[in-house]
Amino acid sequence: MPEHNPAVAAAIEGELRLLTPQVRRSPDLLGALLHPDFQEFGVSGRHWDRASIIAALTATTESGARPIVASRMKGVRLAPDLVHLTFDTDNNGRRAHRSSLWRLTDQGWLLYFHQGTLFNAEEG
Repeated sequence: MPEHNPAVAAAIEGELRLLTPQVRRSPDLLGALLHPDFQEFGVSGRHWDRASIIAALTATTESGARPIVASRMKGVRLAPDLVHLTFDTDNNGRRAHRSSLWRLTDQGWLLYFHQGTLFNAEEG
């Protein structure tokens, strides 16, 4: 059984917060979890930077939206200031494999890089 790692736990906590509609609707809450150099390759194939993902998520997340469901989340501390998470999400039937890198900064653990890849549930 893997030992408890506070860095991995902090990254998982941040990742789960990012999946909530409350955070996704708020530029301040969302921005507080994203590294200044944040980059993402989204499930659409689009490349996002920090400003573009904040603008897109806060413009499209509805107040009554359900949280995105995460499963199989696990992490590993790659270096003293770097955690890698992998997990799957289900967003109203749209499933994706996810990979995130979290970096330790003076503000705490921030999401530095994210990638999502759509998958068919039958193919796993």
